[in-house]
Amino acid sequence: MTDSSVAPVSSGRQMKGAIGSMAMCVAMLISAEFMPVSLLTPIASDLHATQGMAGQAISISGFFAVLASLFIATVAGRFDRRYVLMSMTVLMLLSLVLIATAPSFTLLMAARALLGLAIGGFWSLATATVIQLVPADRVAKSLGTIYMGNALATAFAAPVGAYLGGHFGWRLVFAGLIPLVLASLWWQFKSLPSMPPQATIPVTRLFGLLKRKNVSFGMLAVGLSFAGAFAAFTYFRPFLEEETGVSSDSLSFLLLCLGLAGFAGTHLVSSMLQRNLLYRLLLWLPIALAVMTLGLVGFGHLFWGVACMLVGWGALNAALPVCWSTWLAKEISDQPESGGGLMVASIQLAIMLGGSFGGHLLDSINVTAPLIGGAALLMLCALVIGNGNRLKRVA
Repeated sequence: MTDSSVAPVSSGRQMKGAIGSMAMCVAMLISAEFMPVSLLTPIASDLHATQGMAGQAISISGFFAVLASLFIATVAGRFDRRYVLMSMTVLMLLSLVLIATAPSFTLLMAARALLGLAIGGFWSLATATVIQLVPADRVAKSLGTIYMGNALATAFAAPVGAYLGGHFGWRLVFAGLIPLVLASLWWQFKSLPSMPPQATIPVTRLFGLLKRKNVSFGMLAVGLSFAGAFAAFTYFRPFLEEETGVSSDSLSFLLLCLGLAGFAGTHLVSSMLQRNLLYRLLLWLPIALAVMTLGLVGFGHLFWGVACMLVGWGALNAALPVCWSTWLAKEISDQPESGGGLMVASIQLAIMLGGSFGGHLLDSINVTAPLIGGAALLMLCALVIGNGNRLKRVA
């Protein structure tokens, strides 16, 4: 019996609405979390911070997402999960209001901390909630729907943010998300069914998973892959502005190419996973992403060369979380809530450390250093994965 062993909702229409509302919330969370990537320069200028410091706005949300993901299963077990998920959306709403009106870098960071709590809490419960909401044969498709919310945000948040930020200011970009989050909250209220409290899950069970050798290696590899990706991705804007010399509109175009490629990457990797290629993908995706990252450095002065590299980068990067989610469902299927919390903690910790690492390289060396450092972490991830046997659970 799993942590979420309850009957799925009976109404197909209600089920689709519930999954759709979760996908929309995920899209808003991802948009809010990574919007600073496309607005790094104006945020730093307006709040009198370096671009490396402004990049920590992503890192701080990652830190608090780690905290939320570690403890949310314990807290959520005492309440109707419908209201737990909605409370995470309310936290996101409050965060956006504070970000849009922040008079100082300190208040901005506090607002980003609230956003981190929302991200960690919502993502940690997502997989287990889907398992609870839908029949077993619909779980994979429903998770795919939620990840399409992720891909949608990745495709449009950064380029739209860069465009609107260049014309109307970065504060308006965050303020523009507020009515969308309100709509998401209303959709959740109307569509999410009651999910009564279940047995409380102790934090020790979550950490107990690390005693499994395949889980400990898996979480290390997850961390290295996301740390490498975000050490580079967080600082794409300063790299593209200084090395490639792009304008605000050109930056929006490049980030849109990167994001749209994520749709292709998500679709392609989903098809490949049906061919039992999971462990090969987990090995070769970080290697290919490292090559694309170094390709950006190599083609840094050529606009169309950079554009091609960003398309490849976006497709590969979007494929990674789909593969790791599939690995989680396959290898930790007996404890989806604890496994989900542990994975979200690993990912958010990696985002925090990767962003900090890249910011330090940017401020102390130059704009290409975060990309090179990120590629090194991705290659280290591939070394940890090896032939994939370390990630498989021993029967």
